[in-house]
Amino acid sequence: MSYPLHVAFIWHQHQPLYKSRGGEGSSASEGKYRLPWVRLHGTKDYLDLVLLLEKYPKLHQTVNLVPSLILQIEDYVAGTAIDPYLALTLTPIEQLNPDQKEFIVEHFFDANHHTLIDPHPRYAELYGQRQDRGRDWCQQNWNSQDYSDLLAWHNLAWIDPLFWDDPAIAGWLEKGKGFSLSDRQQIISKHREILSRIVPQHRKMQETGQLEVITSPYTHPILPLLADTNAGRVAVPQMALPEQRFQFEEDIPRHLRRAWQMYEERFGQAPRGLWPSEQSVSPSILPYVAKEGFKWLCSDEAVLGWSLKHFFNRDETGTVYDPEMLYRPYRLQTPAGDLAIVFRDHRLSDLIGFTYSAMEPKRAASDLVGHLEAISRSLKQRNGNGTTLEQPWLVTIALDGENCWEFYPQDGKPFLENLYQTLSNDPDLKLVTVSEFTEQFPPTETIPSDQLHSGSWVDGSFTTWIGDPAKNRAWDLLTTARQVLAQHPEATEETNPEAWEALYAAEGSDWFWWFGEGHSSNQDAMFDQLFREHLIALYQALDEPVPDNVRRPVEKHAQQGDHAPQGFIHPVLDGRGDEQDWDKAGRIEVGGARGTMHQSSEIQRLWYGLDHINFYLRLDFRAGVRPGIDCPPELNLFWFYADRSMRNSPIPLVDLPDEAPLNYQFHHHLGVNLLTQTVWLQEAADDFRWSSRATRAQIGLDKCLEISIPWVDLQVHPDYALRMVAVLSDGGRYRQYLPENALIPISVP
Repeated sequence: MSYPLHVAFIWHQHQPLYKSRGGEGSSASEGKYRLPWVRLHGTKDYLDLVLLLEKYPKLHQTVNLVPSLILQIEDYVAGTAIDPYLALTLTPIEQLNPDQKEFIVEHFFDANHHTLIDPHPRYAELYGQRQDRGRDWCQQNWNSQDYSDLLAWHNLAWIDPLFWDDPAIAGWLEKGKGFSLSDRQQIISKHREILSRIVPQHRKMQETGQLEVITSPYTHPILPLLADTNAGRVAVPQMALPEQRFQFEEDIPRHLRRAWQMYEERFGQAPRGLWPSEQSVSPSILPYVAKEGFKWLCSDEAVLGWSLKHFFNRDETGTVYDPEMLYRPYRLQTPAGDLAIVFRDHRLSDLIGFTYSAMEPKRAASDLVGHLEAISRSLKQRNGNGTTLEQPWLVTIALDGENCWEFYPQDGKPFLENLYQTLSNDPDLKLVTVSEFTEQFPPTETIPSDQLHSGSWVDGSFTTWIGDPAKNRAWDLLTTARQVLAQHPEATEETNPEAWEALYAAEGSDWFWWFGEGHSSNQDAMFDQLFREHLIALYQALDEPVPDNVRRPVEKHAQQGDHAPQGFIHPVLDGRGDEQDWDKAGRIEVGGARGTMHQSSEIQRLWYGLDHINFYLRLDFRAGVRPGIDCPPELNLFWFYADRSMRNSPIPLVDLPDEAPLNYQFHHHLGVNLLTQTVWLQEAADDFRWSSRATRAQIGLDKCLEISIPWVDLQVHPDYALRMVAVLSDGGRYRQYLPENALIPISVP
């Protein structure tokens, strides 16, 4: 029998609990929303995703609606959620005080400016004034209408383009400027109207069979770490753990039960699938998941690899070499019954999440379908007759269903429409819900439960949430508070629900994500505050004194110095160094107090980052420096491949110091002439020579130098580890290199 290649998309819709239940001057029964992201993403991302899908009835998908997200959506619909951005939007301009105006200038451009600000002339005008003339200038020179228009546009820009044909919305977009308080009130009413449709639309499409709606643990905690924070050492044996060991396995069924009850109340049936928070699993959580009644759960290919003691290598196009191991569900046996588990293709998921936004929509959709076709061909060659799939296979693509669309033109609508139309026309690819597949084709392969790896969708480990000093301090605060609650047996979920709600909120994974190294945003201090306010609410509900260390920030939220990349980037190469384009890039300070050589360097800072298509580099020049005139005119990038057998050659420059890493041998050399803005590529050849190669590298040179180098130029496969050094020269003579005494480590995605 011949089968199509089955594909399961799982969209994960989640926001942490921004509702604070405690803090100075508030009681545990009060609640303030500290941040607006449930409202804004609810207006832009959750409803349109399924409405677009509904136009293609042959395509079935799975959507996860996290309980903490649903609760907050319902608060906004009921009008009981007021966040600071919303309160300011509804405030008459003449009543705004200087601090509020400062907040508006600082935060009402919190959006990707390429997609949400630049397309709207009035919004772009105000943004340009802030960027070019500064925040102080805006506060001193803006009039009441400027502030009113900014308040309106911040809320208008987050309305999804799918709704722009609504007469009221179309009227506001056409109006452009001159917005009144009445306009702003009506815009917020439109937000609530869109939010009110989210859950009913998901229920409707589940009842028609096109959607499967699943759930997550109540407030999105990492269940393996609730069971035992020592689980962090499964993947990282030498991990530095918190001083106190968190072991409250009894909290696991509480989170699962609350999620199950909420789901039944809103969808009129029992859930089948569970998205474990951060796709984190471990043997200890499985009996609870099965006992509660869930039928399947999902995790990441890295977790599968660790479990099977197998690393999923890919060819140069990104296709997995062992597809039959990844593209199938597995059975997990527990005392409470069997579970099915599917593992996502990490790379395909990341292409949607982080790379396709920078590509032309039709090309991006075609690229994704091409990858699926390559998987099908590989399976046919390995497990069929070369022309047909003789057994059913399932490719799982699972990712955040909200954050990526901010970087796509028109919120991803053109990309999804191209993708869905192509998939609808392809008889060899079939989109299914996970339950549809596992019920028709139950798992035939078993992973012994005790063999399941304890890890998450980030590198198969828990290092994103534990192990860093700041993260560990937060765990210690949580452990102490949880122990205090355990000392109050009279405080049950029925007699003291406020205490338990505060605990559940503090156990959410998001707070630990933002603490310490690895991730940062302009809201880090607020995430820190929210975490501690949940703990404060717990102590208040128990009538216990709040420890002093809970009232102090977990960490200092100062601007970072040198740091590694924090995510994928897709900069526009115009030589202007857009702050949003590079905010997740790695950074190395060159012109600071790092050595006498660098104190006089014409280059102050080096930025580097990547996506699935390119490596990116940016050099910031000291103020007043004319590139190529006041500094050496040639930039040379040399690529070092450790532990790889290949031809290598020495750096071809005169007067080169005989010291590491300059005396290493390298495989690729990219050169840039800063005067002529020309680029060349060389590859190491026999007899330690260099041979010219074609390159598609691009540069932008204005206020800074920005470079993109396609991975295909370097002929590297996904998961390669390589290192790079930048060398400045003049007429082929060495002048300087950076970073000092080091190579930049890079991992190809």
